[in-house]
Amino acid sequence: MQLINEELKELLKHLKYGRDIDNASFEPIYYLIFNPNRILQMKSQLPAIIARLNNNGWEVHVFSIASNILTILQNAPLRNLWLKAEKSDPLQWEKTNQSLSNEISKGALEEKIINKLNEIEGEKNVLLLFTDLEALHPYMRIGSIESKLQGKFSVPTVFLYPGERTGKTNLRFLGFYPEDGNYRSVHIGG
Repeated sequence: MQLINEELKELLKHLKYGRDIDNASFEPIYYLIFNPNRILQMKSQLPAIIARLNNNGWEVHVFSIASNILTILQNAPLRNLWLKAEKSDPLQWEKTNQSLSNEISKGALEEKIINKLNEIEGEKNVLLLFTDLEALHPYMRIGSIESKLQGKFSVPTVFLYPGERTGKTNLRFLGFYPEDGNYRSVHIGG
């Protein structure tokens, strides 16, 4: 997978030397952008990506968006009601997605991210790697979470981002959401 090797080289360079002065903020946030058609390929390469980061002196902590959303939804107070509603009318996807979206947007995911950042803050050569961003669809986008948590990223944070870059700062989540230029991060690949 030659392309990911080049992208990892660029990421490692940014991690070593920091961000450019012209970026909108100085938080150490990096997006490793890849075509959404490569989601499964990226998942299969995750152990190699982590190994490469480890071999370059980084202690990688993985934060799976999918796993954390699953935990939030499994522990939601309305879960039993959702299951009953799904059994009585299983094709009401719009209502189901709206209910799940409401639960996720209450702040539990952001709280889990803050807890993880606080847990590893101050550790030497630590890096937080976000995976499974596609699990945010159709509930929200990572850019809105990044905005809400502005000022909280004290350790280098890398998001494996399935989407397209449409300029220096604009991204299209999953390749079909509208362009969003509100990211305050360094974009690599895409």
